[in-house]
Amino acid sequence: MRKSADWMSIADERILEALQEKESGTPTSLSQDEYVRFSRTHLHQRMKKLERHGLIRFLGNGVYVLTNEGQLYLDGELDAAELEPDDED
Repeated sequence: MRKSADWMSIADERILEALQEKESGTPTSLSQDEYVRFSRTHLHQRMKKLERHGLIRFLGNGVYVLTNEGQLYLDGELDAAELEPDDED
């Protein structure tokens, strides 16, 4: 079972799962995914938060990928509540 943090939302789960499946993605491409179902703007905000916590990495041109920590989280081997953000919101 995954150990989420209080700052996480259901959108974060869908983003991480989609990036695992597709290997990379943008807020726009994920907003068009039939399983994600959130607006591009909302996904962009959530992806920035996931990046700050080290679960995804920004490659440039709007593209994000899953990090090793993100994969560990999806595998239930990382407690997201223990992650510290790179900077405050």
